[in-house]
Amino acid sequence: MTCYLRYKKMRELLVKAGIEVTDENKEKLDRHIHEVVGADYKNCSYTWKEIKKRMEIDEEDFLRSLRTFM
Repeated sequence: MTCYLRYKKMRELLVKAGIEVTDENKEKLDRHIHEVVGADYKNCSYTWKEIKKRMEIDEEDFLRSLRTFM
């Protein structure tokens, strides 16, 4: 998960989605994000590119998909 948390925009996105990142849920959340964007787990570069692309296309839809984590 640290590959995303270093980005301020990702931290803001998670706050906007109402998701609190904890030591207990980090890995599960990371796997969820990869699944949402259709990326292989731990492929951070591709995943981050997809996150940015989906945010540009439809931010609210992407936030909804993140919220399915909860």
